[in-house]
Amino acid sequence: MFGAFERKVAFRYLRARKGERFVSVIATFSLVGIALGVATLIIVMSVMGGFRQELLGRILGLNGHLGVYAASQGGLNTYDDIAARVRKLPGVAMATPIVEGQVLLTSEAGGATGGLARGIKPEDLRARPILANNIRAGSLDDFRGDDAIMVGTRLAQKLGLNIGSKVTLVSPQGRTTVIGTVPRMRAYTVVAMFEAGMNEYDSSYVFLPLQAAQVYFQMRDAASQIEVFVQDPDNVRKVTQEIIQALSPMPFRVLDWQASNSSFFAAVQVERNVMFLILTLIIVVAAFNIISSLIMLVKDKGRDIAILRTMGATRGAVMRIFLICGTSIGVLGTGIGFLLGMVFCLNIERIREALQALTGTQLFSPEVYFLTQLPAVLDAHEVTQVVLMGLGLSILATLYPSWRAARTDPVEALRNE
Repeated sequence: MFGAFERKVAFRYLRARKGERFVSVIATFSLVGIALGVATLIIVMSVMGGFRQELLGRILGLNGHLGVYAASQGGLNTYDDIAARVRKLPGVAMATPIVEGQVLLTSEAGGATGGLARGIKPEDLRARPILANNIRAGSLDDFRGDDAIMVGTRLAQKLGLNIGSKVTLVSPQGRTTVIGTVPRMRAYTVVAMFEAGMNEYDSSYVFLPLQAAQVYFQMRDAASQIEVFVQDPDNVRKVTQEIIQALSPMPFRVLDWQASNSSFFAAVQVERNVMFLILTLIIVVAAFNIISSLIMLVKDKGRDIAILRTMGATRGAVMRIFLICGTSIGVLGTGIGFLLGMVFCLNIERIREALQALTGTQLFSPEVYFLTQLPAVLDAHEVTQVVLMGLGLSILATLYPSWRAARTDPVEALRNE
């Protein structure tokens, strides 16, 4: 497509000589602008994609993809039978009876905080990788009986808890006595500490053996819900319909993750789309810089173009020469931006830690962003889309200046010299 003569002349024009430094500086800024635009777009989209994936994985990894609840306040009495029937359905990976309730947590050190207590069978707890594989202290072997409790690491730090410490649960649903309503209180021994990696869970969730939770929340032989994990979370609606058909006409209700978290994940998706649009403007501005630098180059090389035309160069050859000049800037800038973005995303956590150590500030607070680490997930489709957009805008930016160069009249150009 491009001949050796055209490539040689184009690369000669790209090398700045004495008196042509200004055009070269503008071209350099264009290259840097495209590189920074492509790199920034790759980094931001990867971080936001990783943020969504981490949140989705941790929220669904701990809470289940859908829940089967009783239609009334009494709970599910035949929870083992319901869980067994749900497990037999196609697409269901796990069904777990749960007892849960809001509590006030206090410790011997004097700390107090609100939290959510969940009762679960020890074997079901071991089947959850997000908890079983992230035990930071203690052992799940001790998670049994009516005195054991497992807490998050951040909650333990907040209340000053260690393995063997006592933590008291105070339920807002108290006992009715002759002197009035008395809050229900019970002390438990910490046998394990987990770190799910999401601040909300690590700082407010505690786990009790199922029977102990049933006694504490006065739900003997009943469960608050059946937590269901499906094989394909995106296909949860189909499994929901199968559960409804399998359990009818029993009075119950089913709530899946898409219904309970729809507004949150929709907001994350909208934010990603807006950020993509805003950051694309960086590449557009850099493309306009290519246009201005090429127009100045055409003006500066007017006499050279006239001489080439008189020596037999066609308009197509002149146009291709300046196309090579412009696309070289775009391709090189996009390539540099691609490499910068990839390297940054692959080492983003190390970079964050280095910046925190250098500035002495916390750049990614878990209390604000829910996660304890800065996630970045490279999506091949998104990266390809960004690279192609950078190349496409760079090529489009070279068309008009190249056409102007090809339309240059050699007689008029030499007459003005």
